[in-house]
Amino acid sequence: MKKTTKKLVGSALLAALAVVLARLFGMMPEASARFSIEAVPIFLAGLLYGPVYGAMVGFVSDFVGCLFSPFGYNPIFCLPPILYGLCAGLFRPLVQRGISVWKIALAFLPPVAMGSVLWQSFALALNYGKGDTLWESYLLFLTSRSIQFAVTYVVDVAVVALLCRTNVFYRLGLLPQWRRNNAENR
Repeated sequence: MKKTTKKLVGSALLAALAVVLARLFGMMPEASARFSIEAVPIFLAGLLYGPVYGAMVGFVSDFVGCLFSPFGYNPIFCLPPILYGLCAGLFRPLVQRGISVWKIALAFLPPVAMGSVLWQSFALALNYGKGDTLWESYLLFLTSRSIQFAVTYVVDVAVVALLCRTNVFYRLGLLPQWRRNNAENR
């Protein structure tokens, strides 16, 4: 019971942090683009507590964040944040065996590629289509979001890798100390 309560409280804090990072510290040059590190706390929830908690944090942070947005809530947009937490939890055993930037980047790749770029571009084309056809709108959003998430992907991976290398989670009692790869110890 104590571990479950600790996971729920930690998940709630990470969801709140994701909302704050998205809405207060994110840059939104237009309705279809937002630069922020909101995915980091969602990813950390999956990494620390597993795929179910990570997916829940992704959904809750997206839902609560939309309550503070002028665009409102649309359920077709909630898939990418759920994927961030889910994939981090699924890749957790790989990352814990030995921390490396490449393993963290590998864990970030599916939600970025499938969720934030491919799926979200399609959802945006359905809702805010700018071209004559759905296909033209999709390609337009796909191009702009590919550039946007190439930048945020690198930043997100770097932030998570730095946090993992400092062993901050071990010091907070959230996880046992993660080992670094042998190549990094040389």
